[in-house]
Amino acid sequence: MKILVAPNAFKGALSAPEAAACIARGLIASGLACTLDSMPIADGGDDTLEVLVAQGGQLHTLAVEGPLGQSVEAAWGLLADGQTAVVEMARASGLKLLVEAERDPLRASTYGSGQLIAAAVAAGARRIIVGVGGSATVEGGAGCMQALGVRLLDGAGCEVGRGGGALAGVRRIDVSGLLEPLRDGAVQVLVACDVDNPTLGPRGAAAVFGPQKGATPAMVAQLEASLRHFFSLVAEQVGVDVRDLPGGGAAGAFSAGLKAFLGAELRSGIDLVLEALHFEERLAGVDLVITGEGRMDSQTLGGKGPFGLAQAARRRGIPTVALVGGIGDGEDALLDVFAAVVPIAPGPIALAESLADGANLLERAARRVGRLLAVGERI
Repeated sequence: MKILVAPNAFKGALSAPEAAACIARGLIASGLACTLDSMPIADGGDDTLEVLVAQGGQLHTLAVEGPLGQSVEAAWGLLADGQTAVVEMARASGLKLLVEAERDPLRASTYGSGQLIAAAVAAGARRIIVGVGGSATVEGGAGCMQALGVRLLDGAGCEVGRGGGALAGVRRIDVSGLLEPLRDGAVQVLVACDVDNPTLGPRGAAAVFGPQKGATPAMVAQLEASLRHFFSLVAEQVGVDVRDLPGGGAAGAFSAGLKAFLGAELRSGIDLVLEALHFEERLAGVDLVITGEGRMDSQTLGGKGPFGLAQAARRRGIPTVALVGGIGDGEDALLDVFAAVVPIAPGPIALAESLADGANLLERAARRVGRLLAVGERI
């Protein structure tokens, strides 16, 4: 039996590569006669950079401006083809760079993410995959564009400041200084996005994601008005209207900004990752896929990594088993796609204990699955 081991990260417990190693150890310990191929996955959020670079690329690190202007060391990757770069915006502009008391989307900026994109362009990348999970910002990618050479000017012709609160002061947008490879379309930008929220409105960037980034109700209203003003100017002066763009609300409307200024294509994060990992080719001869993540519920069906993986495998007639920390609502719908969804805990367990003992729980669950598969082979 050939098994493709392809888990997502178990958030707060295990990275995707660590989870893959645990599953592999469990299957081997089960005594199952099998050949294993390890292919950790991601869907545009945590681990996307490592997962893709691990296939034969190189990490680069540089000091960039963090979400509140502080200096942070952030990594980006250049894949083995020398043409494809990977940028996780959270490395430069993410919530994980701030303590909870520092969260302030009126001030937080994507400028550092723009510095990472600029570094990738300078290194010769002609295709840039941008993961947009984990953002601290609600400013439509304005800071990123400033880092790439776009000028956002107030009524006096001065550059506006950083953050979502500054967008209300923009009166003129000058794109003439945008980095030439980005301006002339020589660089393709692909956004790994797993939500379909539009840029504006009750399901938009400010309303849905603003509170996650520290916005009070009053701040949400201010951010919504600022984004509406900014993207109305973008429609008038840049000639691209992204105000109703599906997926434009991702990462505080960062996706909308990348589309408007760089002509970015918004794609399913897991689809982009599977394509970069040559998933279809790696399915050759595979009898079973084993994936997993910390929790599965109805939100998983919205395009999260393991769901996209299982759908793709199913199209080839290959079943997928998911090992999970917990199952929420929507179990029946999950079983329409997954052959089985298996909790890794042997019984009731506190979340803190589960996170602390995640590696052992996952390895033991994989061993149990391996023994069940061995029984099936003997029947």
